[in-house]
Amino acid sequence: MLKDQWLKWKLRRGSQEALARVYEKYVDAMLTLALGLLNHRAAAEDVVQDVFLSFARSAKDLRAQGSLRSYLMTSVLNRVRDSRRQRLRQARRDAGLGCGGETPGPEEAAIQVEQAVRLNHAVAELPDEQREVVLLRLKANLKFREIARLQQTSISTVLGRYRYGLDRLRSRLNGEVEP
Repeated sequence: MLKDQWLKWKLRRGSQEALARVYEKYVDAMLTLALGLLNHRAAAEDVVQDVFLSFARSAKDLRAQGSLRSYLMTSVLNRVRDSRRQRLRQARRDAGLGCGGETPGPEEAAIQVEQAVRLNHAVAELPDEQREVVLLRLKANLKFREIARLQQTSISTVLGRYRYGLDRLRSRLNGEVEP
């Protein structure tokens, strides 16, 4: 936290070095979160780039009270929320047209791809709040306290959303997976 305070202080004074350090320190977590929420690498990279460009432009006026990690994760989450519906509609249209274009591979690779598709569909079908909590916890490795702060709700609500989300995933996947 002290390092974040120092970085914020340097950013307000226009330090390019501090901006580079913030990027190096948080880009992987930002990308992991965006990728987990969007299930599309190029879209996730676009979100992270947009968030960081906005952050860089406003760094001198930065008023973030908490950690930079929370600030950046909130920014990613908000940007994803803005673009999620559009991206999901496009992905559904693409899936309906069969635009996969994958070449057949070994049997194991086919099974893994099928499992990943099932998991992605199951995650996409979760209510937004549950999907966010599950992905913030599992993909971004955030603590429940941090997730509660991001979602502006209580920890018990976050824990409930997480539990219900995992229960729905288990139920959905157990119903689809052949014994």
